[in-house]
Amino acid sequence: MRRKIYIYLLICSSILLNEQLHAQDLHFSQFFNTPLSTNPANTGFLPTSDYRLGAHYREQWASIPVPYKTMSIYGDFQVLQNLIPSGWFGLGGLILQDVAGSGNLRSTKAYASVAYHQMLGNTSLLSAGFNLGFASKRINTSNLRFGDMWDGKFFNGPTSEILVNNSVNYLDIQTGLNYALFPSENIYFHLGASVHHLNKPVESFFSATPNNDNIVKPRFIYFADAVIKPNEQVIISPGVYYTHQYKASEFVAGMHLNYNVSGNGQQQLILGAYMRPGDAVIPMVGYQWGNFRFSFTYDATTSSLKNFNNGMGATEMYMQYNGLYTLMYADRQSFCPVFKN
Repeated sequence: MRRKIYIYLLICSSILLNEQLHAQDLHFSQFFNTPLSTNPANTGFLPTSDYRLGAHYREQWASIPVPYKTMSIYGDFQVLQNLIPSGWFGLGGLILQDVAGSGNLRSTKAYASVAYHQMLGNTSLLSAGFNLGFASKRINTSNLRFGDMWDGKFFNGPTSEILVNNSVNYLDIQTGLNYALFPSENIYFHLGASVHHLNKPVESFFSATPNNDNIVKPRFIYFADAVIKPNEQVIISPGVYYTHQYKASEFVAGMHLNYNVSGNGQQQLILGAYMRPGDAVIPMVGYQWGNFRFSFTYDATTSSLKNFNNGMGATEMYMQYNGLYTLMYADRQSFCPVFKN
């Protein structure tokens, strides 16, 4: 069985390399914990703090021979607070890395983000942002096996496939808009839309052909979430996320809640569940201690792929630290429901 799976994955790797490069971007199940990669307008949009630092790690399909590993780190902060009437700027940076497949296809992306946030009265906010990044992809060609190398028993034959380069590099541009509504201290709504690969960069390890333009197609992302505090013990956070790029799409929906363990909000238990219909159910658990937050999700595969991975889809871990410019802005306003000290 392992041999069949291995052959299947090797053939899939060959197909992916021979197809036009309209593959999916890197993604995380905890979409609500990837603010800068979801929408650059989230840069510096911090309802309860002035800056944050985050780190993400995802391992997918660990039960089969060629797992996928995705990592990211980011940071963003607010600037020119109280200097611009009813508005401020956000600055940030993001690094993403993904290692996939038997050829160790390594993707590294680094972005610098900027956004502007403008209050609309006292109960809503409009944000616009963009980021500029550098993307690099590299592959280990010695581990690749193509369909025409199959001799009936092994991948020992020659191949007609020729990779012109084992690495590609290009500039990448994203932009987005957000809108937030906070009619009371116990209710907060947030939605946004963004477009990635706005400049349609070219990406290929092969030479260009008339039928293959090798353009990375634009990716569109839409999300909506809310934070609702029914009492001083519980805060509920539902959310939905949808993205599509060329012929690929993803939809995630669910909710999690924060339970006030300590009574003053300094310690919070996080529980929740999300799902990608037809693909995976995603339970979530986490804990917040002061300004630090940790969360863990597990993708339990529900699609036909469970016959190959035994239902073991992906594990994902996230860590975040939120901070305040205490000496500069001691009277920082919170737009989002929080537990009272």
